[in-house]
Amino acid sequence: VNVYSFRQPFLIEPILEKFTEETGIKTNVIFARDGLIQRIKREGQLSPADIMLTSNFSKLIQFKEEGLSQPFTLSETLKTNIPSQYRDSENHWLALTQRVRNIYTSKRNADDFSNIRYEDLTDEKFKGRICTRSAKHPYNLGLIASLIAHDGEAKTEAWLRGVKANLARKPQGNDRTQVKAIKEGLCDVALGNSYYLGKMLEDKEQKGWAEAVNINFPNQTNRGSHINVSGAVITKYAKNPENALKLIEYMTDSKAQNMYASLNMEYPVKSGVELSNLVASWGSFKEDSLPLDEISKYRPLALKLIDEVKFDL
Repeated sequence: VNVYSFRQPFLIEPILEKFTEETGIKTNVIFARDGLIQRIKREGQLSPADIMLTSNFSKLIQFKEEGLSQPFTLSETLKTNIPSQYRDSENHWLALTQRVRNIYTSKRNADDFSNIRYEDLTDEKFKGRICTRSAKHPYNLGLIASLIAHDGEAKTEAWLRGVKANLARKPQGNDRTQVKAIKEGLCDVALGNSYYLGKMLEDKEQKGWAEAVNINFPNQTNRGSHINVSGAVITKYAKNPENALKLIEYMTDSKAQNMYASLNMEYPVKSGVELSNLVASWGSFKEDSLPLDEISKYRPLALKLIDEVKFDL
């Protein structure tokens, strides 16, 4: 099986080694942070890639929209292991790990944020206190699309304007630099993916940043927290589609799910799989049950609203 992966080698190589050991099927991996979709388009029918592993939901959608994937057989194994909300309705992709779009808050504050909602970030009490990366980044874009799906276009546009008015600085950097900004006192509140907290706690230089914040799971009193995912697709011109499907099924099994999620401080997609001790320490939470398929429909409108309110400017 030939794998093109946006996910770093340390995350997938242990699983691929076990897969080969148990099935006898050899795996070859090409890793890159960027450009793999463009590479597959250039290679066309000559592409050796059988599977694409993505690091976020947006790339799964892009891969399908650009006609680079093929539908796979939805076996009983996949039906059992992966909830329908985390699979494409036409079986072009499925999720392998989950991460929450959390709200991080400074430990300097005595406020109780346990019932915070994404919608609350427009509250005047947060004036000049919020940090975030670009609204057009896939993680924020997915969140905004989910807000449109739940609250409608008008309310989401108002939300974008309200959050922009409460920003402590122009959107910039990545999720980790927002937590750093909280540590440095530049802001008190930030949007960020759950697994970054774990990654920072493992980094000597960044541990102090992580220890300066609390992790909050938004919208627990209503729809639940927004979920982004990593996932897999079988490429349109896969030469080994049957083995590709076997690998995907293997990666949804409990053992592989535990390994895959634990290595990057993420959540397994399969229910009942044991979490890493650190991730479990953050507590349980309610997740948004709206299918990612449905949320993805609103991504173009989310981009349009971001431009209209000039959120990043």
